[in-house]
Amino acid sequence: MNLFIDTERLRDLHSGLGQFCLQMGRELVRQRPPSAQLTFLVPQGQQGVFGPDVSYQTAVWWRKWYTPGAYDIWHCTHQDSDFLPAAKHSRLVFTIHDLNFLERPDYSDAKKAHKRAAVQRKVDRASAIATISEYTASVVRNHLNVAPIPLRVIHNGHSPPDNLPQQAIAPPFNVARPFFLFVGVLHPKKNLHTLLPLLEAFPEWQLVLAGPDRHPYATYLREQARQLGIQERLTVTGAVDEPTKSWFYQHCDAFLFPSISEGFGLPVVEAMSYGKPVFLSQRTSLPEIGGKDAYYFDSDEPESMAETVFEGLNDFRANPFRADRLRQRAARFSWERAAEQYWQLYTDLM
Repeated sequence: MNLFIDTERLRDLHSGLGQFCLQMGRELVRQRPPSAQLTFLVPQGQQGVFGPDVSYQTAVWWRKWYTPGAYDIWHCTHQDSDFLPAAKHSRLVFTIHDLNFLERPDYSDAKKAHKRAAVQRKVDRASAIATISEYTASVVRNHLNVAPIPLRVIHNGHSPPDNLPQQAIAPPFNVARPFFLFVGVLHPKKNLHTLLPLLEAFPEWQLVLAGPDRHPYATYLREQARQLGIQERLTVTGAVDEPTKSWFYQHCDAFLFPSISEGFGLPVVEAMSYGKPVFLSQRTSLPEIGGKDAYYFDSDEPESMAETVFEGLNDFRANPFRADRLRQRAARFSWERAAEQYWQLYTDLM
């Protein structure tokens, strides 16, 4: 079996797609059957990232259709990839993480239709589709024509704290405690402005937003915090590396994730793996990932959200088994299990 795996998104290891490519690639190599040959599409400078026993192709922006050899299976690892096989005989496995663009209020109907058509063209090429949650699978079935292509749900994994190669490292700036934590890109779909009024209800707490902050929304959040008079208790870190992110998870009092658009929600699993109480919106995939041991916001109203956090923190402190249940929940999502399911899918297609 000769496989080609698109891991071009390794160019941004601070993103969910970057971590998906890195962790999934490592585990696919570790579980590789003796008869399988793997070739990875990687960014310039990342040759060798998966070891010396696999082959590499370098992704360049002007070469989006590849014919470097005959591959039995080509794995397109996300819906926005520009890299596809020119050869029609390769079986295409197409992973769809989300169709979040359908819910974006800043996109016109014409732009949504254009993006949906682009994903549909890849679906039409595919021999099998994988989605990272049952929720995403339901959206795909509702908005795309997938019949008669097999569709499988393969949840993302995570790296438990005990398995991380690096020790947690404190950030190079002071973070006052106690603090609430959010991890992820600062984007309107994350609904983070709803968290700022919480600092008025919890005057002793800080709020740490850890993630890429290049979107104008980050500036909007800082301005909103200034208008509320809580700017000194808001810390926007920008992108953080894995050791620093581990430190934030270890030392936060709670993880807040009011997102309105998620295909999976990897930071939620990461926070649960540290035994931290997680407070989530009830939208999209989050109830599927958080399960019954997460706390959920009933609305975006400040008083309601503050009440949810207050009651949740009291419940968490009063229940000594809650942290262990959260760790057990997180353990259900492993890269080992995800890679096993992908290898089974590759084998079935052969």
